[in-house]
Amino acid sequence: MPDTFTARDSLQPAPPAEACLDRPRRHYAADLIAVAYIGAIGLIALLSGAIYVLFPELGALSWDVMRRPNGRWGSAPLMLALTPALTGAVGTVATRNLPYGFASVAIVVCASILILRTMRSPIAPAISAGLLPLVLGITSWWYPLGILLGSALLTALLLGWRRSSPLGGATPQSATPPGAAVASEPHPESLLALDWFAPLLIFVLIAVAMVKLTDMRFILFPPLVVLMYEMFHDPDRCPWAPHLGRLPVVCFAAALGGFVVHQQVPVIPLAAALSMAWGVLVLRIFRTNVPPALAVALLPMVIDRPTILYPISVGIGIALGALWFSIFRKFRRRPGLIVS
Repeated sequence: MPDTFTARDSLQPAPPAEACLDRPRRHYAADLIAVAYIGAIGLIALLSGAIYVLFPELGALSWDVMRRPNGRWGSAPLMLALTPALTGAVGTVATRNLPYGFASVAIVVCASILILRTMRSPIAPAISAGLLPLVLGITSWWYPLGILLGSALLTALLLGWRRSSPLGGATPQSATPPGAAVASEPHPESLLALDWFAPLLIFVLIAVAMVKLTDMRFILFPPLVVLMYEMFHDPDRCPWAPHLGRLPVVCFAAALGGFVVHQQVPVIPLAAALSMAWGVLVLRIFRTNVPPALAVALLPMVIDRPTILYPISVGIGIALGALWFSIFRKFRRRPGLIVS
């Protein structure tokens, strides 16, 4: 996946030629470690019988923090360990007390975003951890505990990778994908800023309406809210916002491959590793930096008897999201309509 040059790069000293030549090799090593980690999590799920240890967003998180240990997610190891488990607990409480619908989904999404903002956590995939119990009907308290175990193991792996890998050093600006170059800078907007929170919540409610109309629960697949949150919250720095036309294809391909692997490979650790590897391959083929697509590839692992409707639902959901965001972006650019 090629690096992207930005205007800020011209202000940075050029990295050594050896580092530029060696960077692809380091990224391949990071990819392999992320795939091996997901396979290990699959083994823990198999041995423990707790399938929800295999939280799908661990695919997105592990790939990103291995490739960019000092990126937006990798630079917050404590939040990486804690935030998904906290939002997962919120989602479990909601699922135990409320039916799936407009109110429960809105409550969980708002509560998850509130946790992120209150804790100043950059770990956006934690929103998916909150929504997953509602979508799958998970009421067991083992779910947030399983997430905590997987996230803690990933944090330990990240800290070790930082010490042992050249990628763990200072990352040159030119090596960071869009969205990462200024990710550590504070963002001034408030929690309920209408220029991003309102359209995000409206989209979530529209997606719930589509689920009700079609009975296709995975039109609102949990990683979709992560994708939309990052785009609405910070469209100028979101790495996949400029590639809306490619986004539905990438997510559909990841979902279809993950579904096929789940159907054909009965061994959980191997299926998890192959699904993750397929997702990474899709990102490389389409030259996109969309970590949540890896969660889409892994999601069939925790679905009870998924069918071909899963990738179809994902395609519909992400196409709907891309259309809604394109409308939002068009109005956002009109002076006087959006307050920034």
